[in-house]
Amino acid sequence: MATTQTDIQAALEQLTLPDGGTLISRDMLRALRIDGDKVSFVIEAPSPEIAKLMEPLRRAAEAVVMELDGVSAVSAALTAHGPAAPAPSLKIGGHAKPQAGPMKPAGVKRILAVASGKGGVGKSTVASNLAVALARKGRKVGLLDADIYGPSQPRMMGASGRPASPDGKTIEPLHAHGVTLMSIGFLLAEDKAVIWRGPMLMGALQQMLGQVNWGELDVLIVDLPPGTGDVQLTLCTKAELSGAIVVSTPQDVALLDARKAMDMFSTLKTPVLGLIENMSFFTCPDCGGEHHIFGHGGVAAEAEKMGLPLLGALPIDLETRLAGDSGTPVAAGEGVMAQFYGRIAEGLVKGGMA
Repeated sequence: MATTQTDIQAALEQLTLPDGGTLISRDMLRALRIDGDKVSFVIEAPSPEIAKLMEPLRRAAEAVVMELDGVSAVSAALTAHGPAAPAPSLKIGGHAKPQAGPMKPAGVKRILAVASGKGGVGKSTVASNLAVALARKGRKVGLLDADIYGPSQPRMMGASGRPASPDGKTIEPLHAHGVTLMSIGFLLAEDKAVIWRGPMLMGALQQMLGQVNWGELDVLIVDLPPGTGDVQLTLCTKAELSGAIVVSTPQDVALLDARKAMDMFSTLKTPVLGLIENMSFFTCPDCGGEHHIFGHGGVAAEAEKMGLPLLGALPIDLETRLAGDSGTPVAAGEGVMAQFYGRIAEGLVKGGMA
């Protein structure tokens, strides 16, 4: 089984600092990255003087993580706050600032939104796995978690730590499974609620698009919140959005809201590149029978009616849920579900959409 963020944190909790506490309890762990069987992280000391004394701890941290099953290489780096002044304060949120033109990060070729008309259809799961599948096809991929009220990508991608900001303006993203990541969830405790009005959301979205050092990307996937609200409106009207993929389950009540999402994109002149039917069927592990829990073929019929491609039909699957909870998307593996996502990614690449 792949090593998870929780496994690594539990291992590091075994190391006690000379003056008490651990790297985790003292919030000294930064930029934790799991890339297959390779793990890297940064230990941030409170001062350069203390950092000079922490080399034995750094080596011990590498050793204790190296003992975990499924880990073949560990790289731990030491850093510290500068002595002259504390690190610049990075404030996320606030009213959006006037723009001279559309939001499109330099170096990003395409911005692709993954959307749904309602919650609970697995949109974020599809977004994370699609990002990983595209990265495995050799694409340079970014993933922006724009679901600001309910950010789930940090958990699903197995990434943790506060993004660095050398100047208080530019944000250095995190990385996991070959994907460059940014989420409001990296800046808040996992159980901390975001209680903002619309203008604050718009400011945060503007910052996460325009101030993050995304680097050179073939595609930036944006995991939108469900529905047709402020974030969708801002992204479609203020950013150079290449297109959207709409995720729905097959049943009629989900399709009602999926149609609203497609109508929103049509109204805002954003092309819908295709639909994905999630939770399309369930294969019984005991009898091997295929069961259509949420109905069957509804999204395919809707795609045909709208003249849009059906990009894929994904089963409801226990492995997918377990992989997402553990921080290693199922698309990073070699199983049947990874093959499903691989085929969708291959279709997007061949179609010039990613």
